[in-house]
Amino acid sequence: MTASRTRSRFAIFLELLVVLATLIGSKLVFDQIVWKFAGPLSLLCTFAVIAAFTARNRESWSGFGLVRLNGWKSWALLLPQAVLGMVAILAIGAGTAFAGDAIGLWTTDETMSGVEDRWGDIVGNLPVYLGWLAIAWISAGFGEEVFFRGYMINRVEALLPHVKWALPLAVIIPAIGFGFAHMYYQGFRGLVVTGLIGLMIGTLYILYKRNIWPLIIAHGAVDTLGFTAMYLDLDV
Repeated sequence: MTASRTRSRFAIFLELLVVLATLIGSKLVFDQIVWKFAGPLSLLCTFAVIAAFTARNRESWSGFGLVRLNGWKSWALLLPQAVLGMVAILAIGAGTAFAGDAIGLWTTDETMSGVEDRWGDIVGNLPVYLGWLAIAWISAGFGEEVFFRGYMINRVEALLPHVKWALPLAVIIPAIGFGFAHMYYQGFRGLVVTGLIGLMIGTLYILYKRNIWPLIIAHGAVDTLGFTAMYLDLDV
């Protein structure tokens, strides 16, 4: 039994309130100061709070998916699982984008709201490109996966110990949050696309027996492809 399950649901609920208040509150503050980096910086603040709660409760970060890879089988599965994650992210992202275009929700001919404002100076600019790659791996690949998948699924499930659909809800609720976290610069299309991607990644996280490492690699690799395409000014 994990430490989160031995604590009262009220204590877990209060922890979630503090963590989410930190995430949203710091995001609103950083929006007014450094909008481009508001997401990564707010996530950094949130991780500091999570780390404090984790230390106080004497929990291991393995409960959030950062498991130790023991044996050759775990290492051998890492790359195939990461590749499957990449394929799933790209397929869901592209499929949802084109489906929304087909039914008139948006048009794929237009760049999502706020994207050009955030990354418009990346084309041909090597320092900016490398900077965003670092952010992609640290904040998006590692940070978002550990928070939205590892941490949030753990905590939501712990809040619903006797609910029949606890596990599906523990995957769905963070996926919705993941979509909203990208809406501020990607608009409604970003909300839907990233929300469904979050649902898929959350499902893979459960199928991978709560091993977050393949999904960190998949997320970072997909973002690397996207930034590389922008840097090279490719029309993809």
